[in-house]
Amino acid sequence: MASPRPPRYLLVFDFDETIIEENSDESIVRAAPGQALPEPLRQSFREGFYNEYMQRVLAYMGDQGVTMADFRAVYESIPLSPGMPELFQFLAKHQELFELILISDANMFGIECRLRAAGSHSLFRKVFSNPSSFDRRGYFTLGPYHSHKCLRCPANMCKRKVLTEYLAERAQEEVEFERVLYVGDGANDLCPAAALSAADVAFPRKGYPLHRMAQELQRQQPAAFQATLVPWESAAEVARYLQELLKKKC
Repeated sequence: MASPRPPRYLLVFDFDETIIEENSDESIVRAAPGQALPEPLRQSFREGFYNEYMQRVLAYMGDQGVTMADFRAVYESIPLSPGMPELFQFLAKHQELFELILISDANMFGIECRLRAAGSHSLFRKVFSNPSSFDRRGYFTLGPYHSHKCLRCPANMCKRKVLTEYLAERAQEEVEFERVLYVGDGANDLCPAAALSAADVAFPRKGYPLHRMAQELQRQQPAAFQATLVPWESAAEVARYLQELLKKKC
């Protein structure tokens, strides 16, 4: 019996303000007393070290008695971005053609809570995010995903490194993709999106940092950003683009 054909396309998703409509790290503050953080804690943030800042935020929330159930309730209630349910429905119908992964600088617990609540967790072959768990005190703890040498990315995660290592791993397993398709919104999505080839597609959320930065990079250094740019306001637009892509292959 012939083995099933591998998927043609790798579809890479960001999470915050891409799959969901909010930044989940900011959303969980709704579980804090008064739905706010003390100003000295807010002022402790340093550019490029957001993961360390969130570790302090979670420690404070643990001190205030915020529980796993409180965090889960917030994550599960975060709205999906416009059109995302339609995109997931489309992808559920074409799972043999698209392999899905998620690369996010949020945390594993929050992402898995939200994807399961949306009924979409099983669509993703792999989720890459910062490790998180609840310790013996019941405190929500967070760690860095990895270390790297990329000067453009936050200290705890370079999404380009994650993506290139994943592609290399799949190539070793004799899975090669016709195209890589990247759906994101933030400044930390520029590094992986700029690693795409001219055959690939980047779907930046319209008006968000990735959209502006990718356009600027294309203008200033065309060779530094080769992927086709397809901005979106509703993820249903991404679904329509993918539908047209499949029609061309028929």
